[in-house]
Amino acid sequence: MNNLDLFRWIANNPDSYARELKKKTGRKIVGYFCSYTPEEVIVAAGAVPFRIFGRGGIALADAHLQAYSCSLVRGALEDALSGGLDFLDGVVFPHTCDSIQRLSDIWRINASTGFHIDVVLPVKLDTRSSKEYMADVIKKFIRDIEKSLGVVITADDLKASADKYNQIRAYLKRIYEIRSENPAVIRSSDLHAIIKASMVMERDILLKELASFTEDLKKEAGKRMERGKRVVLAGGICNLPDIYSIIEDSGGAVVWDDFCTGSRYFQGGIDLNADIIQSIAGRYSERVVCPAKHSGLFPRGEHLVKIAKDNNAKGVIFLFLKFCDPHSFDYPYMKEMLDKEGIPSMLFEIEEQLPSEGQFKTRCGAFLEML
Repeated sequence: MNNLDLFRWIANNPDSYARELKKKTGRKIVGYFCSYTPEEVIVAAGAVPFRIFGRGGIALADAHLQAYSCSLVRGALEDALSGGLDFLDGVVFPHTCDSIQRLSDIWRINASTGFHIDVVLPVKLDTRSSKEYMADVIKKFIRDIEKSLGVVITADDLKASADKYNQIRAYLKRIYEIRSENPAVIRSSDLHAIIKASMVMERDILLKELASFTEDLKKEAGKRMERGKRVVLAGGICNLPDIYSIIEDSGGAVVWDDFCTGSRYFQGGIDLNADIIQSIAGRYSERVVCPAKHSGLFPRGEHLVKIAKDNNAKGVIFLFLKFCDPHSFDYPYMKEMLDKEGIPSMLFEIEEQLPSEGQFKTRCGAFLEML
């Protein structure tokens, strides 16, 4: 599975990959935050969406943000202020948590990363009016991207982009399914690399690589024996491949996740036979929500319980970015729902760097031994 080497390199060097791609092809690179960014529109405009993950070693960002801001927000701003994102032609900020919304204001004033677009998505997604509003937001985003990049986006452009994303999401889901059927077929850290690379790669190349890799993975699936106690991970983002290695070395096997940088990224499809803008809006309205959106009191907990049961997981490990209030607010009721189903869980707070590796290793080992 030689494709893994490419996915690993891009995951470890996303900035270098983007710079080289821009140098070779002249393509526009558009940075974005959050899996609620309508990437289909960016690709339809001929640009390459680039997920901003941030970096460690905070220095410049501390002058603009409080120390209790999460490491994603602080690390991303650090990357921008230090020139690490100077290859971007623009940045898109979807309406998500309070920290990202305020980061948008600070970014607009202080960062030099091209055009700046706020996508103010609805928060409540389970009403008819919210679906109409979502479609209006997509239309406005199309106009903003057209103006910013100097292009015209047609319905055919949008449909072609949506078709491409349907295929990409289907391949990512299939890779997850193969992994769940036999966790020994691919290491969790490699699956993390595939997801992370998928958020920055040129999407035509990505589609070809995913198709090839999925076929190779199917051939390998029956050759290795399952190992480890099956667990599901839950949280916002996890940009720490060492986390996965620790879990596996402690006797665990990650069979699924509920991450924005995981299954929430590829969940849901787009109907190509209906009005394409309405279909794109429908996907973002109907996909599984994160804590920054609302579609009822208990859907996130119900979804997590279903993931655990469907994948025969023995336990759930919550990995929250430190100071991430939205996920912390949802945690009590989600834990209670897992408890009622007899599914053990563990909560651990992480930062962009992993200074508490020893603590996580100890707690993870104890939790897995208990399962």
